[in-house]
Amino acid sequence: MTTTHTYDVTVEWTGNLGPGTEDYRSFSRDHEILAAGKVPIAASSDPAFRGDPARWSPEDLLVASVAQCHMLWYLHLCAVGGVTVVEYEDRAHGVMTMDESGGGGQITEVVLRPEVTVADPSMTEKARALHGEVHALCFIARSVNFPITHLPSIRVRGA
Repeated sequence: MTTTHTYDVTVEWTGNLGPGTEDYRSFSRDHEILAAGKVPIAASSDPAFRGDPARWSPEDLLVASVAQCHMLWYLHLCAVGGVTVVEYEDRAHGVMTMDESGGGGQITEVVLRPEVTVADPSMTEKARALHGEVHALCFIARSVNFPITHLPSIRVRGA
């Protein structure tokens, strides 16, 4: 039997400055991402497309989703594999390449740079190797059509 999970969100445009979408410059790209029981996410388009740089863009959120999914699966694999992670931070980087017409584009690469701190030196090699197992499990990584590169850095607590 196939198991499914569903995700319901509302995207609400908050950028009507008065004249609506009368022309390309007459409206803000601001919007909120809403879901029952969750804090709203203030979002906009990328600043390159007249968006508010202080708000999350769809591109930011896609890169964050890749990094989050990798981290959550990685922590799971470490927990069941005997690797004690005490700190984890990822400075993920995504690249969007515009098509030649300038009207569209796509995310063409995400690079994850997880900085992991483990509890004991004996855990470093396994901690590094487990990053390679995540891609086959991560729901987001399995759902996208661009390459995801992992460049992990493993440290030992107190070292």
